[in-house]
Amino acid sequence: MQEPLTLYKLIILYMLARVDFPLTRIQIHNFLLGREYTANFLGIQQAIGEMIDDGLVTSQPVRNRSHLSITDEGQRMLDFFKNDIHPGIRQDIDDYLRENSLALRNENSVLADYQRAASGEYEAHLIARDKGVTLIDLTLSVPLEETAAAICDNWMEKNQEIYQYLTGELF
Repeated sequence: MQEPLTLYKLIILYMLARVDFPLTRIQIHNFLLGREYTANFLGIQQAIGEMIDDGLVTSQPVRNRSHLSITDEGQRMLDFFKNDIHPGIRQDIDDYLRENSLALRNENSVLADYQRAASGEYEAHLIARDKGVTLIDLTLSVPLEETAAAICDNWMEKNQEIYQYLTGELF
């Protein structure tokens, strides 16, 4: 039996290598905890932290999330140790990613957050990406926090319609 921390690292590297977009810590946690590969939340955090420190994974903060990607060094490490991941676990990861790829991608592709500006207004920052390319990055200033929150909520629901409208009007 492999040491759990090593197995977590290999699973995470394998997951990151199988997608063409970053995964968040939460998405990785949800897989590992949901499939009952572990009940140790802190072990997963430790594994991710060590991989970042070792240069196997990069972490890019986007709003209140950490977006994780495999590095070239992480890919080399995975290539060397890939067979140490049980074939059943690899199949489970592949199935999960195939079934949830669109939802996982969308979760990381559409972002909305707001903050209070120095002027006292609230700025709603809205982003939509596709395959790592920013399609739209929009900041709206509004006087009320409730309005900024509503804009963010509506963006999460209606971003495709809004993007299509804007491109239709501008092109």
